[in-house]
Amino acid sequence: MSEPTSFEFDAASEAQIAKILPRYPAGKQASAVMPLLYVAQKQMGRLTGSAWVPRVAMDVIAARLGMAPMRVYEVATFYFMYNTKPIGRYHLQVCGTTPCWLRGSDDVLRACKDAGALKGYGDTSADGNFTLTEVECLGGCVNAPILQVDDDYYEDMDYDSTVKLIEALKRGERPKPGSMIGRQTSAPVGGPQVLNGAED
Repeated sequence: MSEPTSFEFDAASEAQIAKILPRYPAGKQASAVMPLLYVAQKQMGRLTGSAWVPRVAMDVIAARLGMAPMRVYEVATFYFMYNTKPIGRYHLQVCGTTPCWLRGSDDVLRACKDAGALKGYGDTSADGNFTLTEVECLGGCVNAPILQVDDDYYEDMDYDSTVKLIEALKRGERPKPGSMIGRQTSAPVGGPQVLNGAED
């Protein structure tokens, strides 16, 4: 997929923008750059199957917010949450920071490569289904390792659960996000542990 020559927000995106812009005071509309980049990325995902922000969309956002295009480019390229090139239908984001690494993120990476037919980070599968990215801390360290698929967090992953998830995605199924071992929120493995009363 190549860079489009034009971009305009569709009706669904305009409805979201109408809710976003009033949150920012007059003269401070440039602060809406992050949510508008996200709206553009979601629109591309809806319309093309690849959730990314083309440069022409960044230019439209800059004009809409009355800011220099370079300022929009800076934001879009600084954060991992924005894709500045086309990606696969499913964006597999493996957390590789210390808590996830200590709990087995290398196995999650290996499973993504094996089941998704991916060479490594930055690769998109030949069928266009999967793009693999390494990301920094996703903030779910207590339930590490984490695999983020698009906007969903899959927690307590291992090799087998990752393969199972990817196979389900291939079939067009979207498994329920959360802990893959049945952990309740961020409780210890085995369930919450609380004191029921004072003991001598």
